[in-house]
Amino acid sequence: MFGTRRAGIRAAAITVPLVAALLGGAAAPAGAHSAKPAKGLTCRGAGVDPAAQIRYRTEAVINAPLDVVWKLQTDVDRWPSWQQAVSSAERLDHGRFRAGSAFHWTTPIPPEVGIPATALDITSTVRQVKDRSCIRWTGPADGEGLHIDGVHVWNFTEVRGGVRVSTEETHTGPQVDANVPLATAILRTGLEAWLTDLKAAAEARAPR
Repeated sequence: MFGTRRAGIRAAAITVPLVAALLGGAAAPAGAHSAKPAKGLTCRGAGVDPAAQIRYRTEAVINAPLDVVWKLQTDVDRWPSWQQAVSSAERLDHGRFRAGSAFHWTTPIPPEVGIPATALDITSTVRQVKDRSCIRWTGPADGEGLHIDGVHVWNFTEVRGGVRVSTEETHTGPQVDANVPLATAILRTGLEAWLTDLKAAAEARAPR
């Protein structure tokens, strides 16, 4: 289907993980900002892919208890109930959210963007986690004519008034590597949309 480089780049623009919210016009969360830090986020000493050309980091302060934020983020099966960009999500193991936990989730590609409707399938595996502090997961995302390898790190820090959630992600793959500025811009929109939804959901559930 994506037989040319131009089509491959277009597919990447549509189907990079976490960017379905871009099609809905989601705004950046209040308090979020991007940066190119000298030192990236880590979880138990491990960070994103240092060789990746596509990288983005952002953060937001969420006015909710840490327990509420952590529960939303780690209860993967319920992601579709509060994330606009997630159409399905399923834990592939049981019990507490831990190193080795895996989950499969999908994000749709709407037909109105000009290619046949399909979905991006993502399988993520938790590599490092520290309870209520940090998560690092990795995994492939695949759609028709598109493959992306992602590394995603989350940090959760209690601050005055709530929780500062910081996130950093890298992508590698032939389609996204073909247009680094575009792929980075789309990754930015996806991460900020995730924080927008997380902030809204957590603050709605926070005790008054």
